[in-house]
Amino acid sequence: MAVVSTATAAATPTHQHVTVNRPNPVSVGTIVWLASELMFFAALFAMYFTVRQTMPAEEWALQADKLNITFSTINTIVLVLSSFTCQWAVFKAEQFKPSRSGKLYQFWTWGMHEWLTMTYVMGAFFIGGQIFEYTELVHQGLTISSSAYGSVFYMTTGFHGLHVTGGLIAFLFVLGRSFAAKRFGHHEATTTIVTSYYWHFVDVVWIALFAVIYLLQ
Repeated sequence: MAVVSTATAAATPTHQHVTVNRPNPVSVGTIVWLASELMFFAALFAMYFTVRQTMPAEEWALQADKLNITFSTINTIVLVLSSFTCQWAVFKAEQFKPSRSGKLYQFWTWGMHEWLTMTYVMGAFFIGGQIFEYTELVHQGLTISSSAYGSVFYMTTGFHGLHVTGGLIAFLFVLGRSFAAKRFGHHEATTTIVTSYYWHFVDVVWIALFAVIYLLQ
């Protein structure tokens, strides 16, 4: 009987439990939506290069010389650095640490709230800088209707500015949801993560716009 029991046990197949990690549907949906946004900005780039190709070179150079490269570079650096602060907010969200554990000046103890607030401030600084730049250019006679260059400049940078503003509104939503939650959990962390996808996307698009409009001209 012992021999039979042993043979039966050996013949019984062993079922292994396989864990399947499915992608977060919110993250997937955000990435798919960002892909459509990429096509939108690709169309803006195509419009820019088309106008640049058809517009007389002398007139194009005359309008492009009105741009303040130094100021725009500083504004760009602030926006790029905001991606790093945004990512630190993601790290803290993944650790389920919403708030700081030390003094306000001890940034190494900051939580998601502090890093995301810093990102918001830097993004608002960028938008303020863009408004200031628009004001200066209008005073120099460069408006959206003054020339073809003005049209493509304000359309490309303006639509990007609207996207940055949308990101700032999203940050307020994330912070508000986090403060309203009784306990910082997976839902709040996921919201922070997918919002960071959008912010990084907006930053990368601006780097491309800055390189094309301000550096290559």
